[in-house]
Amino acid sequence: MADTPNASGEPGELYLDAAATEPVSPAVIEAMTPFLTEAYANPASVHQPGKTAARALDAARASFAAALGTRPDDVIFTSGGTESDNLAVKGIAMARMRKLGLRPVYGLDETDGKQLASSRPRIIISAIEHPAVAQSAAWLHEWFGCEVVRIPVDAQAHLDLDALERELDGEASERTTIVSTMLANNEVGTVEPVEELVRIAHAHGVPIHVDAVQAAGQIPIRFRDWDVDALSVSGHKFGTPKGLGALLVRGRTPIEPVLSGGGQERGLRSGTQNVAGAVALAIGLNESNARMQAQYRELVASRDMLIDAVLRVVPRAELTGDPVRRLPGHASFVFPGVTGEALLVDLDARGIAASSGSACAIGRHEIPATLLAMGLEPSIAKSALRMTFRRPLAREQIERVSLALEESYAGLTRR
Repeated sequence: MADTPNASGEPGELYLDAAATEPVSPAVIEAMTPFLTEAYANPASVHQPGKTAARALDAARASFAAALGTRPDDVIFTSGGTESDNLAVKGIAMARMRKLGLRPVYGLDETDGKQLASSRPRIIISAIEHPAVAQSAAWLHEWFGCEVVRIPVDAQAHLDLDALERELDGEASERTTIVSTMLANNEVGTVEPVEELVRIAHAHGVPIHVDAVQAAGQIPIRFRDWDVDALSVSGHKFGTPKGLGALLVRGRTPIEPVLSGGGQERGLRSGTQNVAGAVALAIGLNESNARMQAQYRELVASRDMLIDAVLRVVPRAELTGDPVRRLPGHASFVFPGVTGEALLVDLDARGIAASSGSACAIGRHEIPATLLAMGLEPSIAKSALRMTFRRPLAREQIERVSLALEESYAGLTRR
């Protein structure tokens, strides 16, 4: 998080968009470099340089697995959270369709819909899923005729557990291929009750995938203890280069690959393995976990100070998401009477980088979908602003942000 004086002596940029991406850690760069320059061999090669690369890959996998509370053979390295989500949702759904004897059902209409619906494969996701999950479910609907069921959320973005129970009750569970839900919401920071979600899904014999892209490195992940079937992470959220990620998947979980090739990564993610990338994931996650353990209370305290300061200087602002069960460095609001886009532009001119919600939608200036699912009116939801950070904010930084927001909001509402 940069906040250093510029050439004129004024404060530099204050980066409050860590949920979109983090800078690459110097330790990660140092650890990666040998595998980009000297130990660059293909880990599948049988010669000594190849064996050296393979040993590094194995060590990185073991370290990465331990940091997420799982075993090395559960780790499938991918190109990031989007690929991991696609592999989990599509791969598990297709494998379960085969296992359950469910055939694709196309072109349901009023005359045959009722008859065919009883054999239609189902996918359950939450109403606030990232596009990587939601669009994977939509793809399965388009190409396999799967019914996509969306579980609603409450005003704080918590999943409706009773609704999930109802959707899995009776014969419906026999047609449900997967439940997929995020662990922590990217737009409002709410943390979901993952153990309860797992309990409900498994009570009905349905595997569950958890999108932990926003959570890894920020809150503890206990994959095996939670008994999750599959879990996605993305490295650039905890200090690695972009284009790195992983899917944790239990050996018991039926899953089909979505890429065909040489059979690397248990045959689930073919392609020459990125040894330097695997090392980066291991180092970055361990570094983030260590920082989390050392600074968690301070980070939460500075988050709450920031929230209090913003609500004090802009009384019309409202906090979005759960005020307590949320990510430690995540503060999100709506500012009635202005647009989030206008606030972002004004804050950027004042040297403060924030966002309006999901980084995947900012370029299109879309209203945050999570806020609509939480019941906010579109006119309110479009005023969303998100500030995210991985290290505690100093009091001076909080004062700088609150003053900038106060002046920006007042100026925009006078126009």
